[in-house]
Amino acid sequence: MANITILDKEFELFIPYEKIRSVVEKMSDEMNAKLEGKNPLFLCILNGSFMFAAEIYKRITLLDAEISFVKLASYAGTSTTGDVKELIGLNEHLEGRTVVVLEDIVDTGITIAKVIDQIKSKNPAEVQVATLLLKPDALQNEVQLDYVGLEIPNDFIVGYGLDYDGRGRNLIDIFKVVG
Repeated sequence: MANITILDKEFELFIPYEKIRSVVEKMSDEMNAKLEGKNPLFLCILNGSFMFAAEIYKRITLLDAEISFVKLASYAGTSTTGDVKELIGLNEHLEGRTVVVLEDIVDTGITIAKVIDQIKSKNPAEVQVATLLLKPDALQNEVQLDYVGLEIPNDFIVGYGLDYDGRGRNLIDIFKVVG
């Protein structure tokens, strides 16, 4: 696929969907094995994780698994604000449950650290974190990640749920900014 332009930025193909699908299949196989008998609640972080969560969840074979959603915001344009705003909160009863957070990308770790703290305050049996993408060079917080799809450089990316000012989420592949 040729380069694409979103608003004022040019992007090039970075991770094709076939690679994403392969990674998601491997992650969901691992989850099915590790979560057997645990009645997990999968928690999707909106907006960016909706495609990843759907791909994972449709491959979960555990009959007692559930999914829910929270909406947080921490980005403006191409950079994090450092401030995590809760737009739609968590309403499920988590005490004694295994909670698996589904996140599209962990870069600074600020958002996922806040989510983990929030969940732990509700006394779950355990909290696991699955992220499709990890930017190790951008990490500012130490966070426990149980399932990591791919480690990537600290480039700005869009597609597969990730956006640039609300645009580009619908792209099936992941693109990185040029230059």
